[in-house]
Amino acid sequence: DFWQKFLRIYHKYSYANVLWIGIIYPLWFKSIESRVTVATGYHIMHTKIDEMIPFCEYFIVPYFMWFLYIFLGILYFLFTNKEDFYKVCLYLFIGMIFSLLICEIYPNGTDLRPPYISDKNIFQVMVAGLYRVDTPTNVFPSIHAYNSICMHVAIMKSKDIRRLRYGKAVVWGSFLLCLLICMATLVLKQHSILDVGGAILLSFIAYGFVYGYPSFTLWEYLEKKYPCLTKDEG
Repeated sequence: DFWQKFLRIYHKYSYANVLWIGIIYPLWFKSIESRVTVATGYHIMHTKIDEMIPFCEYFIVPYFMWFLYIFLGILYFLFTNKEDFYKVCLYLFIGMIFSLLICEIYPNGTDLRPPYISDKNIFQVMVAGLYRVDTPTNVFPSIHAYNSICMHVAIMKSKDIRRLRYGKAVVWGSFLLCLLICMATLVLKQHSILDVGGAILLSFIAYGFVYGYPSFTLWEYLEKKYPCLTKDEG
């Protein structure tokens, strides 16, 4: 019956429970957001290069596509490859937790947003809505950029995706979307170029722990200590 089928599926994909760790991020983020305000003060992330980057409301589309990109990417790895799923989750979690630690130690924000957004088109309305619900704090490093880079790396390194008939198209499409999302954070004035640069640097550091430094990978350590991470469950 339905309940038995559900239990079989749950048992088969029980390793998805690792996603519960992801709940830590929004709770912790909101906690920092409530404590870091204009009144308390924070470090402004702002460069001359940021002032040269024009505002463009149309980039709200790839900015919001980030949610679908990360969600569908995790879902794909969950149902196709246990090891790839664990790796992309580890990659994401390392950066997300480390970014929150940075925000705790070094409260930060931006002053790049335009003072006024008109409502001439739906894209401007969407940007105005984003500004209302998302404060310009806790921006370094950019999690939008970091997670996009992580997901693209996971897709690029996936043997399953490379074996697909249109695998190359998927990888290139992922690269284009990742690039557009990173650009969106800048032209929507959500982030400074410092934030995106920090995300790139953090992704390089975390990459080594997951996919390999010359003499050590965190993944190899976890794999040896917990063989169940790669052992298929019947």
